[in-house]
Amino acid sequence: MSFGWLKHYMPRGIYGRAALILLLPVVVLQLVVTVLFAQRHFEGVTQQMTDTMLREISLVRAVQRAGGDPAAALAPLGIGVTTGGAALESGRLWYDYSGRVLMQRLADRLPGYLAADLRDTDVVRIAVDEMPEPLVLSFDRRRITAANPHQLFVYMTVFGFLMTVIAIIFLRNQLRPIRRLARAAEAFGKGRQMSLTPTGAVELRAAGHAFLDMRARIERHIEQRTLMLSGVSHDMRTPLTRLRLGLAMIDEEDAAPLLRDVDDMQDMLDEFLNFAKGMAEGEPERVDPREIVTEIVDNARREGKPVTLVQTGEGSGTVALREVAVRRAVENLINNAVRYGTRAVVTVSLTDKTLRIRVEDDGPGIPAEQRDRALRPFTRLDAARNQNAGGGVGLGLAIAADVARGHGGTLRLGASEDLGGLCADLVLGR
Repeated sequence: MSFGWLKHYMPRGIYGRAALILLLPVVVLQLVVTVLFAQRHFEGVTQQMTDTMLREISLVRAVQRAGGDPAAALAPLGIGVTTGGAALESGRLWYDYSGRVLMQRLADRLPGYLAADLRDTDVVRIAVDEMPEPLVLSFDRRRITAANPHQLFVYMTVFGFLMTVIAIIFLRNQLRPIRRLARAAEAFGKGRQMSLTPTGAVELRAAGHAFLDMRARIERHIEQRTLMLSGVSHDMRTPLTRLRLGLAMIDEEDAAPLLRDVDDMQDMLDEFLNFAKGMAEGEPERVDPREIVTEIVDNARREGKPVTLVQTGEGSGTVALREVAVRRAVENLINNAVRYGTRAVVTVSLTDKTLRIRVEDDGPGIPAEQRDRALRPFTRLDAARNQNAGGGVGLGLAIAADVARGHGGTLRLGASEDLGGLCADLVLGR
């Protein structure tokens, strides 16, 4: 039997689920105890006391039938008797559980039973069929049902609520280290550092220390990658400079192809350096992404690139970004768009949780089965793009994807519905 439908009604957060695990057994236990106590105690006690009263009533009726004075027999028992039993109507309060048991018991065990009025919480009135006319017997309600039956429920509710509050306070203290760990992990995923001191239970401390060790290893890996690529790129500049100087000494016509090769190598080294820098440049600062994208588009237009900024995206405000890295990612997407297409369209949209910068072109696009491969470093899909559109080492999309991941987001590639080419969505977490 599948219980998958229950997932739609379960709390999404760990605090809500932990509270549910804590409160559900308490509530169920109280309901079970209440039902069992009402059935085993109140119902049983009411029946026993009713049977005792029925025996007294039977005694009084026997005295009357024998020709004696019923009032004299009733006085020591504390039972009043009047005529007019035919006019008495049965009734009880809606919450009077013991009254329902009492009325059922009277109907089953009392010969000549006509009605029972229990609407007065202090006095019980019972109509019985006697000759020459029906009688009304009245007596104290406490003689036939348990006094203050609601006290148990009041005590259970009050102490249950008190213990629940204490448990919730304790639960919050236990879950606070988990929430701090989650915030630290989320901040690290967005490229920000957040101090974390493992606290709480032994298991939570172990998880916190494991996260800190993992974060340190990732930071060392990024630093080593940056140093390695930066060192290689830096060392290659010296022989390239010597080659450029050497080519300047020979005939210009003969040196032109070689100079183009040197320029391509220089561009490759620049791409390597950009990829190596990744998220290492600057600290996150709150900036207006619309202003940044507008400035990038204006610079591209001054360079003669056919780029259009469409001001149709929703949302506004500032976002914590590493501005240099985001600029490089957007510039790479625009350069790819104008390299393989005739124009590019840029749109900026903000929501409560994300920033989306969309770049569309009218080029050949990228097939769906090759889009994941296109995001890998040093990957060129010339068969799917324009072979004559220019060079590159396949790092443009990889750099943009790396920047997106460093901001807690992703780079999504798809097909442009308006232009028919590639649609690249740079989605960053806010």
